[in-house]
Amino acid sequence: MSMWKQTPSQTVGPYFAYALTPESYGFRGIATNRLVEPDTPGEHIVIEGRVFDGNGDPVEDALLEIWQADSQGRYADAPGGGSADFLGFGRCGTDPQGRFRFETVKPGRVPGPDARLMAPHIAVCLTARGLLNHLFTRIYFDDEEEANAEDPVLELVPEERRGTLVARREVRNGAVVYRFDIHLQGERETVFFDV
Repeated sequence: MSMWKQTPSQTVGPYFAYALTPESYGFRGIATNRLVEPDTPGEHIVIEGRVFDGNGDPVEDALLEIWQADSQGRYADAPGGGSADFLGFGRCGTDPQGRFRFETVKPGRVPGPDARLMAPHIAVCLTARGLLNHLFTRIYFDDEEEANAEDPVLELVPEERRGTLVARREVRNGAVVYRFDIHLQGERETVFFDV
């Protein structure tokens, strides 16, 4: 008979909000929701949305991290690197209404594992209280229909579920804003990927 027992599972948090999203505590963060400076090359965009639980209620303590290529389709850590002033990584916590917002540039197309070009997209990692694992998804753009139709990752998603990965474009006060809500469960559940 073994004396060892399985370690109880723990949720992924976020428990250390003051370290991961210190701006809400009056401290400067390492990574923020602003990935661009005024002179960063490319089309400047805003990604905004809300995170909802299975009941449709806002998730007020989610943490989103995004990673993306620059406007030329180059990742900062790839050989040749991306733009010197664009790291392509951002972090944002949700507010009491479950809202998040990123200021960035629209990414260019990048080659996938099979060398086929993927549609412009942003990778998203989501953490929240109650989750046993991080959730991974992608943000695609509704004004990239041709590229989306050729994307090898989107091809793997059932057609009726692809819309959960597509951000909707609008222009507000001269700024390009893409709306992207994340639903953790339920009828409108966002597609999440195994990594």
